Amino acid sequence: MSALSLRGITKAFGGNQILNGVSLEVGADEFIALVGPSGCGKSTLLRVLAGLDHADQGEILIGGTDMSGVAAADRNIAMVFQSYALYPHLTASQNIAVPLAMRRLSRMQRLPFVGSLIPGQRATRAAIARDVREMATSLKIDHLLDRKPGQMSGGQRQRVALARAMVRRPSIFLMDEPLSNLDANLRVHARGEIVEVHRRAGVPTLYVTHDQAEALSMADRVAVMMGGRLLQIASPEVIYDDPAHIEVARFIGQPRINLLPAEAEDGVVAFGDLRLTLENPPAGKMPVTLAIRPEFVFPDRNRQDGLAARIERVEFLGSEVILYCRLDAIGETVIAKVQPSEAAGLAAGDPVGLRLSAARTMAFAEDGNRLAARTEAGSGIAASDIKREKAHG
Repeated sequence: MSALSLRGITKAFGGNQILNGVSLEVGADEFIALVGPSGCGKSTLLRVLAGLDHADQGEILIGGTDMSGVAAADRNIAMVFQSYALYPHLTASQNIAVPLAMRRLSRMQRLPFVGSLIPGQRATRAAIARDVREMATSLKIDHLLDRKPGQMSGGQRQRVALARAMVRRPSIFLMDEPLSNLDANLRVHARGEIVEVHRRAGVPTLYVTHDQAEALSMADRVAVMMGGRLLQIASPEVIYDDPAHIEVARFIGQPRINLLPAEAEDGVVAFGDLRLTLENPPAGKMPVTLAIRPEFVFPDRNRQDGLAARIERVEFLGSEVILYCRLDAIGETVIAKVQPSEAAGLAAGDPVGLRLSAARTMAFAEDGNRLAARTEAGSGIAASDIKREKAHG
């Protein structure tokens, strides 16, 4: 049984349908990243799960128990927001202690002055303080406990927010773009910290982000959302190498995947020297879209074979070079990602030949769904490039 099950969740605001029958199963210690463009429903799904919004239809099961009608405070779910939502007038220690005080102290015990007169209040406060310091020490922020949010950096505030979420020992972690306010270098460091927090806690974690690098590098599985639907849920490797839908292929990958219009006739797609045979194709002609990652496009400066093209732009990124090439025949731009040594001497305006790896070329139907296809012998990539292709996996 999954630790968390979402079954047919729908949500609309006015006439705008935000979630369209979302279903998801999450394992007991699984880290799932929800990734997609702004407005696709990621944050709304988290709010519904947390009980901050109510689903129009569907079930939320935690440990096999239906929590759909349970109040947010009773779901034992911890959520880290994009803004961290720290109280600016409280110290880090007081912020971390908030969920424990709300759970362990009565309303009267939480009152200033009067609360300290109620039996047991001081002992409970002392226990809370011990738990706060233990959690702060584990996240290496114990030296920040007396500071207020305005006296801390973005990375420090992020760790305080994580400590506040962890200290209550929740059954589920929800994180809504917690790194979006950090600079690029700090985000990379913080990724590792969050994965370690998840590993230590050992509870299901749903992590919302629009940053595909975060999703691919952190998650056990990636769930790609578009238009309120989950298009594909799979490991990062499968999402990148074997997308089930053209929107998944288009969204995942930097630089973007190459999409080329083509046509299948009686199940055979011919594109330059590339030949793909579709499985169980309809008779006659049908339009298809070919997709190939930039690392599997091979430029030939001698133009002895491949698709005739001309370089439009060269981007040097240190360890790699991105070539933007316009195909002579159809005017489409194809992106190639190569090593600096392979791009040495190439400049905008130079003619090149582009070879496509047949084994790495995917075909998609008009409705965006992936088409099963096999490569015809002898098509596509040249033998001299096979070693380079294997280096990319």
